Amino acid sequence: MNEGLFRLPRPARTEIAPGAVQVPGWLPADRQRELVAACREWARGPVPIRHTVLPNGGVMSVRTVCVGWHWQPYRYTRTAGDVNGRAVAEFPGWLGELGRSAVAAAYGDPAAAERYSPDTALINFYDGAATMGMHQDKDERSGAPVVSLSIGDSCVFRFGNTEGRGRPYTDVALLSGDLFVFGGPSRFAYHGVPKVLPGTGDPATGLTAGRLNITLRETGLPG
Repeated sequence: MNEGLFRLPRPARTEIAPGAVQVPGWLPADRQRELVAACREWARGPVPIRHTVLPNGGVMSVRTVCVGWHWQPYRYTRTAGDVNGRAVAEFPGWLGELGRSAVAAAYGDPAAAERYSPDTALINFYDGAATMGMHQDKDERSGAPVVSLSIGDSCVFRFGNTEGRGRPYTDVALLSGDLFVFGGPSRFAYHGVPKVLPGTGDPATGLTAGRLNITLRETGLPG
C-alpha cells in the first residue's frame, strides 16, 4: 500500500471520478469538535454504538451508530431490532444543512445542494485495526449523493468502480476535516477503507484516538 500518497500536495478540490469529489480540510477544527461531541451523544443511545453482525455471522470491525434510520444488513428500519428494539435518535435539521453545504462545496452547484435532503447518518468508528471491505451503498431507494466526513486519524480510502470490487480503483488519503462526496455516475461505486493510520489525528478535535466517518444519505423511504 502506497503511504506516500499522504505526502503528496493536497489541492483545494479533486475529482477522483465523475461525480466523486474530495475537498481536503473542509471541516474547520471547531466544527469537528462539535461533531465529535454529537457523535458521543448518539453513541450512548437510545440505540448505542455496536459492532454490526452480518447475515453470514461475521462481525464488522468498525463500530456503528445510526441517526434518523437504523441500518442493518441490508435494510433500513426505524427501530433497531438487532440491538435493543428501540427507535434511533432523530436526524437533526442542522445535519441536513451541513450536508447541503457539503454538496455545494463539492459540486459548485447551488441547485443540487438545495435538492439534497439527507434523512439518515451512519457513523462508523475505526480503531487502529479496523477496516472496511469494498462495498456499494445500495440499500437506499435514492440516487442522491453520499456525503462523507472524516475526523481523527487519517486513512486510506479506496474508491473503485461500479462493476465490481477489484481494479480499477484509486487510493485516496483522507485526513481529519476532509469531505468526500460521491454521486451521479459514481453513486454506486465500490469503496472501502483498507487501512487506518493510528496516531495521525489531532486531539484538539476532541478525538484522542481512532477515526470517525460520518456519512449522510437520502434513504428515499417514506417518513
